[in-house]
Amino acid sequence: MSSPSAGKRRMDTDVIKLIESKHEVTILGGLNRFCVKFYGPKGTPYEGGVWKVRVHLPEHYPFKSPSIGFINKIYHPNIDEISGTVCLDVINQAWTALYDLSNIFESFLPQLLTYPNPIDPLNGDAAAMYLHKPEEYKKKVQDYARKYATEEALREQENQAVSSGSESSMSDFSEDETQNMEL
Repeated sequence: MSSPSAGKRRMDTDVIKLIESKHEVTILGGLNRFCVKFYGPKGTPYEGGVWKVRVHLPEHYPFKSPSIGFINKIYHPNIDEISGTVCLDVINQAWTALYDLSNIFESFLPQLLTYPNPIDPLNGDAAAMYLHKPEEYKKKVQDYARKYATEEALREQENQAVSSGSESSMSDFSEDETQNMEL
């Protein structure tokens, strides 16, 4: 196992690599807490939507998986509508130090939005609608994207956060919340 300083170097390198990529990153509290602007995958009902995804890198990253959550609302079987918590097995159980942050935003999340898993839902209503009323599900996803996942909606949310004195409703994870949100 690597030394703590090697883990810290890897964390810094991964965050800097993400910042230098096509992703818009907002640092919240050092390089271990930040938000990433995430665009809905083409060819899905999420296309055209833009979300802010909150990332917290634990002390033992990359050996321990990051915690992520959607800040603005998204309708999906594997994402809790209220907290934004994401249920994604590749992060929850299969995370390995071979993965990095770009895997999350360029592979794992796009795949999750493209191919929801209604058998293991965090949002039971979305899972049932996805399985039994797919056209209604698609319409509801698109309605959410239009209402909550636009540049204008993000600006409005940021303005509300500034006026209320917090970054977002998920700005300060407690230790329990961080562990519950691990991918």
